[in-house]
Amino acid sequence: MTKPFIHETAVVDEPSEIGDGTKIWHFCHLMPGCRIGAGCSLGQNVFVGAAAVLGDNVKVQNNVSIYDGVIVEDDCFLGPSMVFTNVSTPRSSVSRKDAYERTLVRRGASIGANATIVCGNEIGENAFVAAGSVVTKDVDPHALVMGNPARRRGWMCECGARLAGDLDCPECGRGYRLDKGMLREK
Repeated sequence: MTKPFIHETAVVDEPSEIGDGTKIWHFCHLMPGCRIGAGCSLGQNVFVGAAAVLGDNVKVQNNVSIYDGVIVEDDCFLGPSMVFTNVSTPRSSVSRKDAYERTLVRRGASIGANATIVCGNEIGENAFVAAGSVVTKDVDPHALVMGNPARRRGWMCECGARLAGDLDCPECGRGYRLDKGMLREK
């Protein structure tokens, strides 16, 4: 077991749950009650809300805020300056803390730099959200989505490679098939 590393400029409010081997870098702020799994890396200037949850081996790049209502499962990648929201209709003059919507990022998903994930949506297992995309609805497992609003433009292998038309992975050799519009491993 390796103790978590917490940089001296990071603020970790107690009680917080931080897994073994996790690294929390410069100027991060973790609110009391947040849960972060083992082997995670939080880059510079990351904020984690009190009711946010990160699984094991989650890589969070610089300038990402993970607000209350966001759950990120194991082995996910959150690119630099990507954005989560947690209220659909925010107003400065109206408190909506009881209206936080859940956003779920399933195991193995990757979200590119400067992408925006509108609250209340689910990013499927091993899905890939391209840089700068705006996700306004659920993303299927293994889907590659891009644009504003994000639309499916292809499929991704579990290893992270884009699948060709035959749905066989050019990198690891896994084969897939479409079954009722969903990608399944052969």
